[in-house]
Amino acid sequence: MGDGAEPVSGRERAAGGPGTLLGRLADTLASVFNDPSDDTPSGALPAQRTDSHRPADSHRSADTARRTGAAALIHLPAPRAATLLPPRRPLPDRAPALPADPPDPPAAPAPGGDGPGSADGPSAEEAPDRSGSSFEAALAAREEAALEARYRTAATAGDPGAASLLGALLLRRGELEEAETLLRRAAGAGLRAAVNNLGVLLHRRGHREEAAEWWRQAAVAGSAPAAHALGLHLRDHGDESGAEYWLHFAAEHGHALGAYALADLLEHRRDVRAERWFRMAADAGHREAAYRLGRMREASGDRATAETWYRTAAARSHARSALRLGVLLEERGEREEAARWYRQSAQNGEPRAACALGFLLSDAGDAQAAADWWREAAEDGDGNAANALGALHANRGETALAEHWYRAALEAGDHNGAFNLGLLCASAGREAQAEQWYRRAAYAGHREACNALAVLLLQRDDPSGAAPWFSKAAEAGSTDAAFNLGILHAGRGEQHEAQEWYARAAAEGHGEAALQLAVVKERRGELAAAMYRYRQAAEGGSAEGAFRLGSLLDRQGEADDEAEHWYAVAADAGHARAQVRLGVRAAERGAVQVAEGWYRRAAESGSRSAAFNLGLLLAREGAEPEAMLWYSRAADAGHGRAALRLALISVRRGELTQARNWCLRATEYGPAEVAERAGRLLEALRTELSA
Repeated sequence: MGDGAEPVSGRERAAGGPGTLLGRLADTLASVFNDPSDDTPSGALPAQRTDSHRPADSHRSADTARRTGAAALIHLPAPRAATLLPPRRPLPDRAPALPADPPDPPAAPAPGGDGPGSADGPSAEEAPDRSGSSFEAALAAREEAALEARYRTAATAGDPGAASLLGALLLRRGELEEAETLLRRAAGAGLRAAVNNLGVLLHRRGHREEAAEWWRQAAVAGSAPAAHALGLHLRDHGDESGAEYWLHFAAEHGHALGAYALADLLEHRRDVRAERWFRMAADAGHREAAYRLGRMREASGDRATAETWYRTAAARSHARSALRLGVLLEERGEREEAARWYRQSAQNGEPRAACALGFLLSDAGDAQAAADWWREAAEDGDGNAANALGALHANRGETALAEHWYRAALEAGDHNGAFNLGLLCASAGREAQAEQWYRRAAYAGHREACNALAVLLLQRDDPSGAAPWFSKAAEAGSTDAAFNLGILHAGRGEQHEAQEWYARAAAEGHGEAALQLAVVKERRGELAAAMYRYRQAAEGGSAEGAFRLGSLLDRQGEADDEAEHWYAVAADAGHARAQVRLGVRAAERGAVQVAEGWYRRAAESGSRSAAFNLGLLLAREGAEPEAMLWYSRAADAGHGRAALRLALISVRRGELTQARNWCLRATEYGPAEVAERAGRLLEALRTELSA
């Protein structure tokens, strides 16, 4: 039995009275079957729909910017033309790639002992927290004053060691004039710490070359902090070999900052020895080194070790490590812990973590908390968060606020802002402004803006202007643009080029492109190839592809369960023909309630075949008043069999004029078999009416 071939029971047959000519004719014509076409002629590819999308990353769906820009679909006049895909708002990156880490800063070491990392003088990065109660602060101040008095007394008496210590203390306080006098005196006495700290002081005053000479003198005498400072000075002046020598000296003598700076220099050269020195610095408590080790391990695919290093640095409040740790945890579904690390990172000043936390909260349904974090990140200059806020307001219909945040994203350097402004203008019908924003983003290399601009130009009947932008977007990796290029070539009759672009898009998982390839294969009789492409289309999200795959399996008479599965996939996606097909199959096996459910869903979405079949089912179950409503809806939509059915029912009721009108409509609607039967009934009605 073909599609919709559901025979009508004798109870449904209309009769004008068993002994009359009209009654016998009506009884003859009453065997009307369901429409096997499911609303669409066999072999014709219906216009495809495109679904809305999540802004970029949009962070993961702000699908917030997850929706399309309401651009009209374009139907090209070529046979089996697919629908041109409209521009889609990009998704904000949920876990944006972090920028290249900054090099070790050229700041001079802190004074004290031999400088940074020494027992007497921790570096600025690793400086201890001296905040505390006012009592503790007052006590510390008194102790420092007493210490200064002792140093000053000894220095006045000619003690170079005391002069060195007092100079370091004054250097810390910023009293550079007196500190320099004391440090020069101690350096002249050959005290290595004083030599190093004199270099620090001179560097701070801008006398960099003289500072380097003092550092060199201290380094030659064995000062690891001075070697580190000298290495940084040489690196910044382009002497990388000299820098490597002195940084290596500092690292070999256990200087953590020296090890880190050496690793940074080696990594810049892609030298595999960098990892060893990052590890040494990290083991000594250097947070940035632990983070860099995590990045290296993650890049090489060793995520477990990367996580260990991220945890090490994050535990010491390293903001970027906490962010990356949150990303890894979120990717494997541990959202609660990911949120904790995102929050810590955000509180330590990392706006990307605030943005990521916003997406996590948005996915959990807490839109207000998400907006609060996005706002905090956006105000700190995160363009991704600004885009997410814009999309949130756009989805609420708050276009002025959406525009404000999209502009903020653009000002932060995120060209998704320009693209989203284009979508916003397009949805409001301001096409000229939309074009300007699309062009701004497209010239900045935004591939989806290139595609959107091309769609807009094609809508204006400018295919020559659209083609280069489609090509630019496709070459940049836009599968929608590759698909649209296929449509463009098909519209010109350039089928070979069209197939090439469809194949390119299909290879990247574009379901509608695979569908176009499958239709051509089936038309040529290459059923195995067609089935492969239909399966690819179905798995790529094409409801039409799923329906056609089910139909092909159905026609081959094998894999009935698989055919049912793909019909169900298409039907659940709202495909009316698939819903009708499932209804027919359910009716054939006696599952009346299941059949009614599928028919009703399809009918309510506008399928005339479903409306007719639902009418038949209801009439069989004795619900003729409702059945009449569905017959009427189907007939009003141009369904010939429904019109003939209504004519027969009118005959049975003796409403001959109404029956005549329905016959005329059935003759007009067809198909040929229905028109022929309606014509015979119409002749009988004329005879009866003229009698």
